[in-house]
Amino acid sequence: MAHPKRRQSKTRTLKRRTHDKAVAPTLALCPNCGSYYVYHTVCPTCGQYRGKVAIVKEEVVE
Repeated sequence: MAHPKRRQSKTRTLKRRTHDKAVAPTLALCPNCGSYYVYHTVCPTCGQYRGKVAIVKEEVVE
């Protein structure tokens, strides 16, 4: 198994890790209710996906 001869510098380590960052998901506006939702998922507010009802949402009574 490979073993380094010299210690890797902090700069070199950070340069390698520049691509390992978290990316925020792309959001879209729901055409039915107007709330934001993640692309290619069911709208959490109204339960529609691509203009069709995917999940029947029940009203919460308090």
